[in-house]
Amino acid sequence: MLSWLLRVRLPLILILVVGCLLAGLTGSAQAAPGSWSSQIPGLMVAMSDRASSSKTASPPAVGNLRPGQLGRIQWQFQHPPGALLSAWLCHPDQCVALTGMRGSTTALEGRAADGPLHFRFALHPGQRPVRVQGLQLIVNYQ
Repeated sequence: MLSWLLRVRLPLILILVVGCLLAGLTGSAQAAPGSWSSQIPGLMVAMSDRASSSKTASPPAVGNLRPGQLGRIQWQFQHPPGALLSAWLCHPDQCVALTGMRGSTTALEGRAADGPLHFRFALHPGQRPVRVQGLQLIVNYQ
């Protein structure tokens, strides 16, 4: 009876075990989706003809975290009421114009998620210097 079970069931069990192992290996080769957030120190924006750049934000160095590609990015920053300035969110490969002090974008989707991000700001002509603060990013990746 035992030999019959081994002869008939063992190949099925082996196929299931090997299949599960292969599924686990291929699944771990793909980057798991996730997100990270960062707060960036504020900065003084004083010129209209040259953009001012914030410090960079990068994914945290946590164990084997290896984000693959950027997904949706949410941003936020603050400046005094009435201040007129242009704002961009920049990746080493591309900068994206921001539409306001808070929002989200997928314009950098597909770019390498381990690259640093930073804000750029420029005053509109005739504006007085402005302090921009409360810079925050929430980065989703796949």
